[in-house]
Amino acid sequence: MTTASSDPHSALRKSIYAIFIAVGIGAVVGRILAVDAVDRRALADTVLKQKLADKKAEIEKSGLSPAKADEAIAAAKSRMAVERGLWRPFLSANDRSRWCTVRALVEPAMRVDGAPYSIDKVIQEPGWDTIDMIKRGEHLYSSKPPLLPTLIAAEYWIIFHTTGMTLGSHPYEVGRFMLITINGLCLLLFFIYVARLIERLGTTDWGRIFVAATCVFGTFLTTFAVVLTNHLVAAACAVVLLDILVRIWLDGDRRAWSFVVAGFASAMLTANELPAAAFSVAASVVLLFVAPRKTFLAYLPAALLVVAGFFGTNWIAVQSLNPAYAHRGSDDNWYDYSYKRGDRTIDSYWRNPQGIDRGEPSVGRYALHVLVGSHGIFSLTPIWWFALIGGGMWLFRESDRRLRMLSAMVLLISIVCVTFYILRPTIDRNYGGMASAFRWVFWLAPLWLTLMLPAADAMSKRRWMRWLAAILLAASALSASYPTWNPWTAPWIVNASNHFGSM
Repeated sequence: MTTASSDPHSALRKSIYAIFIAVGIGAVVGRILAVDAVDRRALADTVLKQKLADKKAEIEKSGLSPAKADEAIAAAKSRMAVERGLWRPFLSANDRSRWCTVRALVEPAMRVDGAPYSIDKVIQEPGWDTIDMIKRGEHLYSSKPPLLPTLIAAEYWIIFHTTGMTLGSHPYEVGRFMLITINGLCLLLFFIYVARLIERLGTTDWGRIFVAATCVFGTFLTTFAVVLTNHLVAAACAVVLLDILVRIWLDGDRRAWSFVVAGFASAMLTANELPAAAFSVAASVVLLFVAPRKTFLAYLPAALLVVAGFFGTNWIAVQSLNPAYAHRGSDDNWYDYSYKRGDRTIDSYWRNPQGIDRGEPSVGRYALHVLVGSHGIFSLTPIWWFALIGGGMWLFRESDRRLRMLSAMVLLISIVCVTFYILRPTIDRNYGGMASAFRWVFWLAPLWLTLMLPAADAMSKRRWMRWLAAILLAASALSASYPTWNPWTAPWIVNASNHFGSM
């Protein structure tokens, strides 16, 4: 492989990567600044209509010019809607679930004595309902592991105490700012570290640039960057861990700091995507083999810090070391409950889930749609076929034994994780709920992009192959761009099937 010092095209390629990244980050930030959800039924509420009518009459009597009066009426309408929780930059019960925990941890008015993670008070506010919650004792909690919301709450604490603004009173200003700082940083890390891997492991200009374009425009990570989920955080951790693993394993990097960062990224990856423990364990074994002393003295302490945070926050929240989803379907089912919201008593959504959340009874049908069907990894993002091909090329044709082992590791991890999801109980075979793709494998994107490199390098030598690659990238970008503003929608294949099936 060529080195940067002997490669005359290195600077040009890096400039192209930088352009891709700038466009990708700018596009995502623009979408975050426009992210908006409207509760249309609540918006039609009679009380709000009357208040708006009264305000309109008041403004019209004030003597303002027609243009100024229209602006004032629009501002009043927007302000009232925000105050009533009708408009907000939180697009589903999934991301609101984490936001509820963040508010409960920071805002004094939302705290519950003796239960710091309880969201009892938060969900009473208009627009702050969520189905992704559990009941433990007398209190309601987000069903999401509490470590990530706890870390996010640190930023919110600073915003709250310096500006006085809350996610309730200023959802757009605070919510969008936090999405940009959290998701924007994770996406930037993802782009930059993939570019580093491309430069290190690629062999041709076209192949490297093609994989860089796929990274920025062809995955669902950008699609989900407008909502608060664990997937983008996990992908950022995965790519950092993979990059450091390559530098330690292939390049002989033995700096203590590299092991510290690897340990932190490894544990954070598993904390945000439990099946990703397969990659964390594999990476740990490799590092233990190549540098046992540094692994014990630098990697392990950093990982244990995250492990302590994961189990510690879970214990403080719900007095259990097991995450909430471990208490689903058991005799002690935390998802089976009723609760009060205002004067109403409401049954948990999970007592009678609807639609896709009922789960797919047939394992075979589920596997088909997860792989090549309505929610298919290879049908929605056909670019991943090249990862499968590239993995095989490294595994059977590569002379470097370490790259063969790296390929085998990634392929095995992918098989284990996808199989894990396919073989889940019926209630969990729901494709990730109402989402535009099978979101539970998003964290594997940096690993699959790396496996694409040998296939992309091989395709660079033939024009028809380059055209085929471009077509599959266009199809993948189509799927990633289809949910223009809300990733919590059905994939385009599902919508197309429903449309043509009803004609």
